[in-house]
Amino acid sequence: MGAIFQSLGRTVIAGVVLLVIFIILAGLGTGSWIRAGDHAWWAFFMRWLHVLSGVMWIGLLWYFNFVQTPSMPKIPDEHKPAVSKVIAPTALFWFRWAAMATIITGLILAWMNGYLVPALSFKPPVTAIGIGMWLGIIMWFNVWFIIWPNQKKALGIVQVPPEQKAAAAKMAGMTSRFNTMLSIPMLYCMVAQQNAGL
Repeated sequence: MGAIFQSLGRTVIAGVVLLVIFIILAGLGTGSWIRAGDHAWWAFFMRWLHVLSGVMWIGLLWYFNFVQTPSMPKIPDEHKPAVSKVIAPTALFWFRWAAMATIITGLILAWMNGYLVPALSFKPPVTAIGIGMWLGIIMWFNVWFIIWPNQKKALGIVQVPPEQKAAAAKMAGMTSRFNTMLSIPMLYCMVAQQNAGL
């Protein structure tokens, strides 16, 4: 068992295997099985992928804003490169691709369920999810076109003069805080759509 948890890849594979086992046991116990052509199941599966991606994205957004950024001033200068050269680039890789996966799976899900255009145009009864979708799209745009280009400069991945590096770090940080602010109503609207919260 220890060998599974010594590798992230093996841990993720074990999680998928465990999920498959649960699905099989549930099918045996209830007599209800997944049918490959069942639209409802595929829509559910896409929603699960959307939520999984969103947890990774918003989890990392909140990690940056609640943990990493406030902790940096407390880290001795000689240890800061461990964060800026090793941890931050890796976290930013997963952050931006989780944002991409969240947007893609969300748009596919909305299309599969027939509410993509009505939601994006705020038509009832999908107004709440539409607001959440637009907030998510704005946040995705910020990740790919403001935060990431500026973080590359701030972390020294792209070489710029020191004054540009400082300005890039400030822009990335403020945009990340803006996304943190937007994440609160965005998550509310996503959940509100199915639970009469708006």
